[in-house]
Amino acid sequence: MADKVSPEERSRIMGKIRAQSKLENRLSKELWKRGIRFRKNTRKLFGTPDISIKKYKIVVFVDSCFWHMCPIHGNRPKSNQEFWDKKLLRNQERDREVTEYYLEKGWHIKRIWEHEIKKDINQVTDDLVDFINKVRFSETSNSSINTNDMLQCGPAEEDASILATEEPNEKH
Repeated sequence: MADKVSPEERSRIMGKIRAQSKLENRLSKELWKRGIRFRKNTRKLFGTPDISIKKYKIVVFVDSCFWHMCPIHGNRPKSNQEFWDKKLLRNQERDREVTEYYLEKGWHIKRIWEHEIKKDINQVTDDLVDFINKVRFSETSNSSINTNDMLQCGPAEEDASILATEEPNEKH
């Protein structure tokens, strides 16, 4: 079925959608319970990260298995394959552009797959808290963080034993 509006009008309409996934909200609530303070869907930041902490230059993206073509769970629709191939490949290309942008600017970026949250939200939250604390610790102690740690896709590999909440008198 042909679209009844122009591509420009469709883009404008779709751009106004502000939906947040249930998984993003669950992850956000878990982080909040653990004392991590952040902003959600910051439109002023490139790529509109799902979670951002500007003070420490941290951005987190929760990637859906379908829309971002998860190598494990992504599936290709059977109908209108030309359209979907183009759309989903562009999404992956945009993900790479966003990742490169933040790495070039010295930001710390983490991408989390939808299936990781569904499998074990506590583990994902633990890994994300460790990632955030590692960055916070490196920023507050004026030490540098390894550039390999700036981008983490999937669960963090190292454990950090830094507290998730700050002491009331601690100043940055």
